Amino acid sequence: MPRRTRYQNRIELLQGTLDLLILQTLQWGPRHGYGIALAIQAGSSDVLQVDTGSLYPALHRLEKQKWISATWKLSPNKQRTRVYRLTAAGRRQLLSERSRWQAIVDAMAAVLAKPGSTEP
Repeated sequence: MPRRTRYQNRIELLQGTLDLLILQTLQWGPRHGYGIALAIQAGSSDVLQVDTGSLYPALHRLEKQKWISATWKLSPNKQRTRVYRLTAAGRRQLLSERSRWQAIVDAMAAVLAKPGSTEP
């Protein structure tokens, strides 16, 4: 039986989930941080909201892994903004993370589909 990749703890699961959301969002095109947060919020029908205290450390982590790259651009209102884009390595990581997420979804569905036990 093949060994399955597992998240070791809650923090790793939460970071992996946020990483997946960011990578997926950047697959649709380059965005600045606030644009990423808005895309996640809109894409989830306002269920998921990413605050800056979580988003920017995740963006730095993904940049350090070379899954995203960032450049400074001048916005239409003449403010400097950092624009993030997915790299080739990031596309590969996105596929891996999507597979990992699907394994979690399948595992959850299997547990939820089991008949309940009458034992406490």
